[in-house]
Amino acid sequence: MTTIVRRTPASPLAELLDWLEAGWPAAAEMRRGAHAVRVEDRMDEDTYVLRAELPGIDPDKDVEITVADHVLSIAAERQEAVSEKGRSEFHYGSFARRVTLPKGAREDQLTATYRDGILEIRVPIEAATAESRSIPIARGASD
Repeated sequence: MTTIVRRTPASPLAELLDWLEAGWPAAAEMRRGAHAVRVEDRMDEDTYVLRAELPGIDPDKDVEITVADHVLSIAAERQEAVSEKGRSEFHYGSFARRVTLPKGAREDQLTATYRDGILEIRVPIEAATAESRSIPIARGASD
């Protein structure tokens, strides 16, 4: 599975660093036949929105979405066969992606919708309350 990390800059270098930070398990998933799910993510006011490209699947039986330890996992499998006039063709494969959710993600309020081959997952984000506090300075003994 490929892991992406919450990112702010959308530069090729940031993308490469995210991929490297994910480690090499992504390559191991590819060798086992799992393909990476193409995703885009953004912050929409106080909601993290992830859109995954999953055409040709039945979301009721071919997709599994799980959340554990602030990591969102999407797994899907597609099996499609077409037969026409003595000719047949099939497309199949498993797809997977893991995404680290941003700080403050309300995992218990996650929603998912599927329309026109796009899976959209929305996760509300709690605003971080930054409280400041004064730190006392202790005086050390003079030499």
